[in-house]
Amino acid sequence: MSFGISFVRSRAQRLAAAARDLGQERLRLLGVVTGGHIAIHWFQQLFPLALPFIKAGLGLSAVQVGALATARQFGQGTLNLPAGILADALHRYRDVILASSLVFMGVAYLLFGSRGGFGAAFGASVLIGFGTALWHPTAAATLTSRFPERRATAMSVHGTGATLSDSLAPLAQGALLAALPWEGILWWQIVPGVLFGFLVLRGLLGAFRREPAASSRTRRLGAMLGEMLVLLVNGSFVAISAARGFLTMGRVVILTFLPIYLVEELHFSGNALGVYIMLLHVMGIFSQTVLGYLSDRYGRKPVLVPSMLALGVLYVLLAVAPPVMALTLVIIAMGTFFYTLMNVLTAVISDVAGANVQASSQGLTTVIAQVAVLPTPIVAGYLADYYGLWSAFVLAGAFVFMAALCLMPLKLYRGDRQGSA
Repeated sequence: MSFGISFVRSRAQRLAAAARDLGQERLRLLGVVTGGHIAIHWFQQLFPLALPFIKAGLGLSAVQVGALATARQFGQGTLNLPAGILADALHRYRDVILASSLVFMGVAYLLFGSRGGFGAAFGASVLIGFGTALWHPTAAATLTSRFPERRATAMSVHGTGATLSDSLAPLAQGALLAALPWEGILWWQIVPGVLFGFLVLRGLLGAFRREPAASSRTRRLGAMLGEMLVLLVNGSFVAISAARGFLTMGRVVILTFLPIYLVEELHFSGNALGVYIMLLHVMGIFSQTVLGYLSDRYGRKPVLVPSMLALGVLYVLLAVAPPVMALTLVIIAMGTFFYTLMNVLTAVISDVAGANVQASSQGLTTVIAQVAVLPTPIVAGYLADYYGLWSAFVLAGAFVFMAALCLMPLKLYRGDRQGSA
């Protein structure tokens, strides 16, 4: 017992020392950006929950609802690259960019709540995607540049905030939508959008303009485009982008067909479905910081490749795991890696990209992945129709195996085993 207490005390002291080494200003920045990420994911989670109410309230067809989802995906994926370029070009104003992304979210739901018809709803969906696109490459570049020696750890803390929001937000949002008119709930989202935007702006105000001139100067667009072209012919960057694309393809298939499998094949109730989907988020609260730390300490490949192989096996096991206990254990294990690996890959991209195109590189790799991701659910649906839902899970597992294969031959960051943490 005394040994266990001493071990815990020793670890706590080392963590506290590591936090002090980071400095108060960097810890404050990490806290503000992570808090804003929690708010961003509140808005992201509200979209799918509100769609059934929007569909019924506006009298939309299923095709029109699909168009809203497509509009959001277009805004979120395709606009990542111009948003990243903007964040690099206006590096000194990243505080304004991050704050404005939250305001865009609030305005989007204000449009939804105004009951302006399909046109307004379509525009609102694009704005939600645009708000997401403004946040993620800007936040990722901010953290990876401020924590060069602990990139994966910083991104994992940032991701843990999102995972916490993803786990709790649906419960609160569902209760609100069940108790109050949907128009009012969505209309009033302008308040948290503006409020959290103000808090982020206040928390980061001037943080980027206080940097040395060499790192805070306004970037020239031509120079950034030149660096991005260099990235496009960088074999490591292309392979990492391919790995991210394959990993995303597997995630999209699971998010699309796992709920259908649970409801149609296993006849789970809505409450049970919510619990199982939540498990994909909850485990990430614990695993993200652990895998991020291990990636910084021991290297990217020793964490990413075995984790991807394990996740691929777990996807395949979904096809054969009997309910309830075995299936539950498989999904819990999936949750350990489901969102965490994307954060570590973000750190890998930052390792390869130049210092002046940190945000642009995140947007560029996302656009590259989008080309392959968009048709993936259709291919998986075709297989599911002809061979059964199990085939979609096997396809998802194959995608993740391909992601691991893309990384195996690369020379990635090997870690700092002397680092304190």
